[in-house]
Amino acid sequence: MTRFIDLAEMRKLVNLTGVAPFIKQLVDYIESDFKRWPEFDKTPRVASHSDIGVIELMPTADAELYGFKYVNGHPQNALNNQLTVMAFGALAEVKTGFPLLLCEFTLATALRTAATSVVAAKYLANKGAKTMAVIGNGAQSEFQIIGFNEVLGVTDFYLYDIDASATEKLIGNLNRYQGIRLHFCRSVDEAVAHAEIITTITADKTNATILRASQIKPGMHLNAVGGDCPGKTELEGKILTQADVFVEFPEQTRIEGEIQQMPADFFVTELWEVICGTKAGRLSQESITIFDSVGFAIEDFSALRLMYDIAEKHNLGKPIDLVPQPENPRDLYRLLCNPE
Repeated sequence: MTRFIDLAEMRKLVNLTGVAPFIKQLVDYIESDFKRWPEFDKTPRVASHSDIGVIELMPTADAELYGFKYVNGHPQNALNNQLTVMAFGALAEVKTGFPLLLCEFTLATALRTAATSVVAAKYLANKGAKTMAVIGNGAQSEFQIIGFNEVLGVTDFYLYDIDASATEKLIGNLNRYQGIRLHFCRSVDEAVAHAEIITTITADKTNATILRASQIKPGMHLNAVGGDCPGKTELEGKILTQADVFVEFPEQTRIEGEIQQMPADFFVTELWEVICGTKAGRLSQESITIFDSVGFAIEDFSALRLMYDIAEKHNLGKPIDLVPQPENPRDLYRLLCNPE
């Protein structure tokens, strides 16, 4: 049987500990998998682009497990009261190909995106940073804030969105969260004025300039999360030339990330190398660092592993007959036409 985790079971799975501890666990899983990066099959995600969005498959595997995610990105969906991002995932054993897990991955994507941002900032931001600007206060924002507070101890968050109701939604969701102070801002300038870390998570599929070079100060760390497909960016190109830029998988990021604006030989460092200690991360307290985050399959793999481990431990999810398991594997006809 394949274990199936739908939305209701996903809620149970995360709420066994709560969102913050779940993100903390996921940070550990991602960090552990990044430390064994060379063991994975890696390829840029398979994408079908249209003028209004993208549908993607994100596969990877190690010697024991194969995982993939189906995900879309349609920024205009919000205008029709639909999710911008929707996803499901699967995990299978390599030795047989049998699917072990089929699961909800829209919520999981938000959680793993936050966890990945936290991992990057753990290695790239100045130690002890307490303030963060969050530009774009949509579906991802609460998870980012909870993760940064839980794992890195960031306490003050300066919030801006072109839609003030998005910021009001965020504050309404988190205003009772202990140890988090939320500041409503009316401009990007106001949000970044006191920030040591900036996270951009806007949704529009356009070459936008959410941040300008004039707004960036020495010592800042930027998580550029929203620019994640061709023709979709958030940073003025000049910022990239003034900073040390870190990426997940260059072959993918050069197509989809902020560095799509730059020449093909623009220098970047892979985050896994910093985590493993083979490459330098932040060079000084005055350095400007950027994590050009587009999302990579190994992060989804980490989330699938964690979800499967928790589901197995607590017997969560529903067993389903996703694939046949006949008595005689050479006789599919009987299974279909003469069921007993």
